[in-house]
Amino acid sequence: MEIKKNILVDGIEVPFKASAAVPRLYRLKFGRDIYRDFSSLQTSVKNENEENSGLDIESLEVFENIAFIMAKHADSNGVPDNPDDWLEKFNTFSIYEILPKLIELWGLNIETQVESKKNIARLTAR
Repeated sequence: MEIKKNILVDGIEVPFKASAAVPRLYRLKFGRDIYRDFSSLQTSVKNENEENSGLDIESLEVFENIAFIMAKHADSNGVPDNPDDWLEKFNTFSIYEILPKLIELWGLNIETQVESKKNIARLTAR
């Protein structure tokens, strides 16, 4: 099951989608584990603020890549195949504004998957 949400990015409504396919798409495109990257980002951002950011370049790139995959998954025809081309649409792309919303979307997707497993177990139990 997929979860879709529009998020305002630099005044533009951008659809993002979370589903079981996202980890695979992310791994195929970037060769990285999205679960580790999300966890690392949450830790990094929790200890920072927008006015006094000390986030490293790798953290920002991981964030942009996760956002790109979730946007591409939501709108495969409207989002270019390259994250750099996609990011060109925006003047600003704030990790502090967008990441919490992507984490929320990802959390809703995981809750839905857990609920589905419970329902399957109930249906198959004898």
